[in-house]
Amino acid sequence: MIDNLLRPPRTPAEFVADALRVVGLLGIVVAALVFEPTDAGILAAALPFLLVPRLLGTTAWFDIVSTTVILVAAWSNVIDLYTTLVGWDLIVHFVCTGVLTALTYLALVRAEVVPGRGDPGFRTRIPMTLSPAIGLALSALWEMVEWFGHAVITPTISVGYDDTIGDMAAGGLGALVAGALVASVALERTDTTIAAPARPGR
Repeated sequence: MIDNLLRPPRTPAEFVADALRVVGLLGIVVAALVFEPTDAGILAAALPFLLVPRLLGTTAWFDIVSTTVILVAAWSNVIDLYTTLVGWDLIVHFVCTGVLTALTYLALVRAEVVPGRGDPGFRTRIPMTLSPAIGLALSALWEMVEWFGHAVITPTISVGYDDTIGDMAAGGLGALVAGALVASVALERTDTTIAAPARPGR
């Protein structure tokens, strides 16, 4: 995976994906100067996630989608879209949890925990079954972070029973869509090999 991280961009789409990561880095500086320190902290917390698609060797288009969604989710906090735009919270939870679920599944493939699409042991039902569980787990963690932010950092972060259940439901649905995507579309580059679990006699 380090090779993927250090690999220079080779196509216009890969340059765009890396440019978005630079935007994410510069956004921290802008937030620190223009907004509150907590806003800069939110963007800084999102920065490592922008590197995950590159580490995993995803296709350029999915890299662009992933980084864009993560940036939108982080900046929505900074400019208060979650509280000012009705339904935006659910949309972001649906889309962002779906993206993070797909990335998590690819990471599990890299770790040889589950088979990838190119492995003989791969079955469509594997990501379709596992992805909702991953998404709900990520949604629960997301809600814990929101609660911590509300309790410790700023009470302006919206929390509550209805909010939590709605967010987790949206995240679970997004993860289900991500499972279908993982099962049917190649999300890794063709010039990178996701290691498959060893089989006896190979």
